Amino acid sequence: MKHVTFLTKVVLFTVFSMFAAMNSYSQMNRSEIADQYKWDLSDIYASEADWRASKDALSKELNKVEQYKGTLTKSAKNLLECLEFNSNISKEASKLYIYAGMHSDLDTRDMKYTGMKQELQQMFSDFGAKSAFIQPEILTAEWETIEGFIKTEPKLEVYRMGLENMFRTKKHTLSEAEERIMALSGMIGGTAQQVYGTFSNAEMPKPEVTLSNGEKIEIGSSEYSRYRAAANRADREIVFDAYWNNYAKFKASFGEMLYGNVKRDMFRAKARHYESSLEAALYPNNIPTSVYHSLVENVNKNLPAFHRYLNIKKRMMGVDTLKYLDLYAPVVKDVDEKYSYDEAAAIILEALKPLGDDYVAVVKKAIDERWIDVYPTPGKRSGAYSNGAFYDGHPFILLNYTDQYNDVSTMAHELGHTMQSYLSNKKQPYPLADYEIFVAEVASTFNEVLLFNYMLDKVENDDLKLSLLMNWLDGFKGTLFRQTQFAEFELKIHEAAEAGKPLTGDTFSEMYTNIVNAYYGHNEGVCHVDDYISMEWAFIPHFYYNFYVYQYSTSFTASISLAEKVLAGDKKTLENYLNFLAAGGSDYPIELLKAAGVDMTSAEPFEKTIEAMNRVMDEIERILDKK
Repeated sequence: MKHVTFLTKVVLFTVFSMFAAMNSYSQMNRSEIADQYKWDLSDIYASEADWRASKDALSKELNKVEQYKGTLTKSAKNLLECLEFNSNISKEASKLYIYAGMHSDLDTRDMKYTGMKQELQQMFSDFGAKSAFIQPEILTAEWETIEGFIKTEPKLEVYRMGLENMFRTKKHTLSEAEERIMALSGMIGGTAQQVYGTFSNAEMPKPEVTLSNGEKIEIGSSEYSRYRAAANRADREIVFDAYWNNYAKFKASFGEMLYGNVKRDMFRAKARHYESSLEAALYPNNIPTSVYHSLVENVNKNLPAFHRYLNIKKRMMGVDTLKYLDLYAPVVKDVDEKYSYDEAAAIILEALKPLGDDYVAVVKKAIDERWIDVYPTPGKRSGAYSNGAFYDGHPFILLNYTDQYNDVSTMAHELGHTMQSYLSNKKQPYPLADYEIFVAEVASTFNEVLLFNYMLDKVENDDLKLSLLMNWLDGFKGTLFRQTQFAEFELKIHEAAEAGKPLTGDTFSEMYTNIVNAYYGHNEGVCHVDDYISMEWAFIPHFYYNFYVYQYSTSFTASISLAEKVLAGDKKTLENYLNFLAAGGSDYPIELLKAAGVDMTSAEPFEKTIEAMNRVMDEIERILDKK
């Protein structure tokens, strides 16, 4: 029902290496980790042989789609049969893909599962070409005809949302022949992202450094994420310098990868007659481009609040000059709280109690029944995500848990995604269960808000309270300001390409540096940004996800507004929020959030978020003044 592909249920909500870290677990092979901390992928297929049999069976079904050609507008029965056939194909295809994809994520070095994914991609692309007639053929009818079909055939009601959206986007739908070409382009459209993922996760050489204590280590993404939070500033300087200068060695290659992805976005936008890549990304979900532009403008207007946060960090660290490399370091001395995974699970179950017993019971099931792959192992994909594409089963969560508080927060975050997928899959028919990315991050960030408030209520020690408060402020930095920083960069590189300007590794670095320096007040002396940070754009996988990152920021503002009402005991908001989690894609994202109680077309959510941020900073400064 969407322009992209029939495989709309394969949705990964990712945190990736923003929160990823590495400790002694990185030395453990999967065989050394207890089964209770590993996925049980036999819930999807009992064996690879079963996967292969299902793939072969699905392959034989795909050609049957052509029997519906020329029949779709003749009767409600014909339309229903085709749409149900397409849904059944999509559901089974999703199941096949997540089995191969998640096996691959457990060891990105194992090319067997990469090969299995490639088999599916070829098969899906072929099916996309064969089924390309569906949307253009439906659109040859008038909407009144289709609406009449829905009234006479109640089973078509579950497809109403998709059909209405199809007619809304009619001007961007191509002819059958053109749609076939667009579908076939999927065979190559993801090449830049795939090359980036393979190179950055598996093949990119790791520089070796010697830490201040004489220890020699190799610095990959997981080690970088760990040591950028090291208490020893000298070690941070060693790691930052080696890590980013290593990226700089491959600047030209990373530049070609990212430019390849931008060109893909431009091709799709131009082919479908959109004014810009941004409009092409937002219009299918009925999200005004003004929402994106307003976010960037509002963040830039409120950079003084962000600079206030940076000055607090500088004060707490006791440094003459705050540097970019200090941003992940602990700010409260002698507070190094560790939380085992089992402790984290217990904390999260308590923190989520405001959402009700039924919600907590499913979270406990996820923990107990191996929905979560917990620890980092050699070759495992970095970061974290929740995959809710297994409609008839349950979601899966990938973590790289290393006992840090950020890992606890990440676990709560991903469980938010899992619960939205679980509830939508249980409450909505398959065609309406898939919710859009714009609303996805609300559920995850909401859980982080509950966790923060729970932890804060339990703490009496001022140093530990300061640590929690700063960790929460770091969330504002990472989710609201940093993600908008990324969103602004993504917008500017697409605008530059659309204006015919060349994009190379050098131009990406120049554009990124200008944005980072403005956000962090480099020229005003707020935070010093070293030259090598110009390569950070090459570290961010989200730039391959077609205007994804801004939704972290918009969702953050929405969840802050909703969570404060729930924590205040507003039962109606709680009811509306739980209904929102179970709503799937039954309405457009903006409308779903309005029903939940927040209007994302207004400035109110952003303003309330900045107010909340300032309240936290007021409390920090009160404690600091007292000390």
